[in-house]
Amino acid sequence: MKYVDEYRDPAKADTLIKEITRLANPLCAQRGRPVYVMEVCGGHTHSIFRYGIENMLPPSVELIHGPGCPVCVLPIGRVDDCVAIAEHENAIMTTFGDAMRVPGSKCSLLQAKSLGADVRMVYSPLDALKIARSNPDKEVVFFGLGFETTMPSTALTILKAEAEGIDNFSLFCNHITIIPTIKAVLDSEDFQVDGFLGPGHVSMVIGTRPYDFIADHYRRPVVISGFEPLDILQSLWMVLKQLDSGNPCIENQYSRVVPEDGNRAALQAINRVFELRPFFEWRGLGSIDHSGVQLNARYAAYDAEKKFALPSIAIADPKSCQCGEVLKGVIKPWQCKVYGKACTPQTPMGALMVSSEGACAAYYQYGIGPRTVVDSQPVGEHAL
Repeated sequence: MKYVDEYRDPAKADTLIKEITRLANPLCAQRGRPVYVMEVCGGHTHSIFRYGIENMLPPSVELIHGPGCPVCVLPIGRVDDCVAIAEHENAIMTTFGDAMRVPGSKCSLLQAKSLGADVRMVYSPLDALKIARSNPDKEVVFFGLGFETTMPSTALTILKAEAEGIDNFSLFCNHITIIPTIKAVLDSEDFQVDGFLGPGHVSMVIGTRPYDFIADHYRRPVVISGFEPLDILQSLWMVLKQLDSGNPCIENQYSRVVPEDGNRAALQAINRVFELRPFFEWRGLGSIDHSGVQLNARYAAYDAEKKFALPSIAIADPKSCQCGEVLKGVIKPWQCKVYGKACTPQTPMGALMVSSEGACAAYYQYGIGPRTVVDSQPVGEHAL
């Protein structure tokens, strides 16, 4: 297929739904529960609701929304560190728009800006470097976050800062890695997921090989998926085929974008600039070994954590906020006590309601509550 419309063909979607139903119903009967498939990426979550995919599926299949939103897993203490940097008289804090709204223990970066801190939204770390170039008397800090998808642009910006001799630029690094995250979810006590839709954008960088352990050790199928409706439906069908055969493996549905070995140039930039942290704290998941990166010794001069004295205090989420349970797939967003009440996109209590990729934000945006299954024929006509 060459054109986007071809990935949204209602007739092909209906055919795939029938095949999914044919495979899922006996698997559900064997288990005595629905087949649980986790989509790791927040981009998949939004596509699923945008196109009404969840309501196309039979009751024998249930989608679980995983921890693939980097803003959503950012601990409160790291936000507080950002605010502390922004409050320095000589500092300019820069970051992406959704990161500005994540609540800390006292305020978000956006609220700190309203109180006088110099906080600026940028679209890339190169924008932050440009600000540093234009303000040599200020210390410009880029609040970098994201999985391997966004690491290369941050790494290349550090290399450019070094090449140009810009010494008033630094990185507050909150980049995280996808593989230890999935392993932590697999190892959690209350986890029961039968297969995974693998993240397309991250896999574009790291390739497909890093997921092999999921099939080899945990005996769970993984299908790297694209983001269009037929991509997701075909990937789900491929997961069910593996479960039916009893031979889990790693498959690449998104082969038009994701190479098996990933993007070598991007990986080289990452490996040149970053090193793994011994551990990193995740909201809702706790501390995960080797799940975050930091600047290596050669680039330590660009590390904001070394330039600024930061509080770095671990702070628990509000007791009424159940982001952790949602991240692990234990509950749906609408089952959280504060969802849509005290916690809305306008007044978010948890990070899942802040980010455009957060599961709670997706449920709220598309008005999702307890699941309603619809007949495949009307969905084929109206949802796609």
